[in-house]
Amino acid sequence: MSGGAMEQRISLITLGVRDMEAQAAFFDAMGWQRVKTEDGVIAYDLPGQTLCLYPAADLARDIGVEAGAPGGFSGITLGYNVRDKSEVAAVLARVEPAGGRVLKPAGDVFWGGHHGYFADPEGHVWEVAHNPFSPLGRDGAFQWNGAS
Repeated sequence: MSGGAMEQRISLITLGVRDMEAQAAFFDAMGWQRVKTEDGVIAYDLPGQTLCLYPAADLARDIGVEAGAPGGFSGITLGYNVRDKSEVAAVLARVEPAGGRVLKPAGDVFWGGHHGYFADPEGHVWEVAHNPFSPLGRDGAFQWNGAS
């Protein structure tokens, strides 16, 4: 898509959690299968997207917001992955003219990707990311270790 327009998809749903192992034990007990991840994140692939568990304080710090503040960050982010690093800034450039707010501009991430965050007009937090280790499928489908 041209001009940084977002395709209609959510790649990741990230839950900021207080107790990673207890939360993961719940999903494990429900019959969900974890995928191989780096330390600090627990992930479950879903059809065309991934549910991630990440420490709430670390997620808030990554975004640059205060965790647990009244009317503040809810602990959930919606992830929109793009095919190319340059698309991150292009998507973020459309946020403020559309009525949202950029929370963190596009930049490289310690794990080797490139991302930024924005809040939609109701305050829901979105991450726009390029993950070179998890390329999107032709149809835009996301899987943690790369779409098949």
